[in-house]
Amino acid sequence: MKLMQYQVDAFTDRVFGGNPAAVCPLEYWLDDAVMQAIAAENNLSETAFFVPQEDGYQLRWFTPLAEVDLCGHATLATAHVLFEEMHVAAPRIRFASRSGVLRVERDSDRLTMDFPALPMQACAAPAVLLAGLGITPLGVWGGDDYMVLCDSEATVRNLAPDFAQLSRLDRRGVIVMAKGDTVDFVSRFFAPRYGIAEDPVTGSAHCAMAPYWAERLGKTELQARQLSRRGGELICRTQGERVLLSGQAVTFMRAEINF
Repeated sequence: MKLMQYQVDAFTDRVFGGNPAAVCPLEYWLDDAVMQAIAAENNLSETAFFVPQEDGYQLRWFTPLAEVDLCGHATLATAHVLFEEMHVAAPRIRFASRSGVLRVERDSDRLTMDFPALPMQACAAPAVLLAGLGITPLGVWGGDDYMVLCDSEATVRNLAPDFAQLSRLDRRGVIVMAKGDTVDFVSRFFAPRYGIAEDPVTGSAHCAMAPYWAERLGKTELQARQLSRRGGELICRTQGERVLLSGQAVTFMRAEINF
């Protein structure tokens, strides 16, 4: 069997930046084990698969180890493939996913994703989280991930986590954030439990962070930067229980999978 696959750098305007995702267009769903094997072979933080349906597309995301409920950068990458590689003419694309309906539309030179805001509840910091980060946070919240507030951008930038400790946590991953020096907020994201030591740019994490910073800073449009080695830039807009995430993407590779 042969499949077309694209590799797209998301949340960046240049190759070798942002977060790379693989995107596989399908006519019908493959066995879950096959999709998981493809994601493991790609060894990227996410591989997205989509199939057409009457009112848009069904979309699923796999890390090298497991399927996940929501992934921002791979959704952006998938929309980029549909718009730029498969020449979809409609201004907006509708995806059905495990996190409900997601929409992506062209927005000048960017793509804007309409995602659900992810609720977070203040909680005590587990000992393994503190040991894994090696810092004393200003606050900790829990949801699908742990969200940790640091005292400065420098603290976030200079973190050297113990990934063996973080892999023992009971959540998908760890968001570490702080007020930015030149943008509204900065972050990093670690998910060793799912085979991702550090994710370069994490759209879904911004669905948790944006409501927090919108309330704290008193504004609904925020500039965000993820401080991974590759780095990434996002514009976040809060709209009630939704978060709009805007960014750019570029195609790095077009390839064919044979199996």
